[in-house]
Amino acid sequence: MESQLTLRLPGALSEKLERSAKRMKRKRSDVVRLALEQFLDTEPDLRPIERVRDLLGRIESGVPDLGQRHREHLIRRLRRGE
Repeated sequence: MESQLTLRLPGALSEKLERSAKRMKRKRSDVVRLALEQFLDTEPDLRPIERVRDLLGRIESGVPDLGQRHREHLIRRLRRGE
């Protein structure tokens, strides 16, 4: 059984939808359906950091408090001309 959804769009979003529908030669409702499927299939319940966590690494600098005092270390290094 299909269900119907009615929603209001801000003007700018409505214009973008209209342009996309014309470019794709589809109905606005088709474009909305496609966008909604894509959005829901990308696990929107995950925080952005969770999507890239496996890409993050770490660098061993040898400076134990670099994370907390990075500005001070940077200024000191710039003054020494390194």
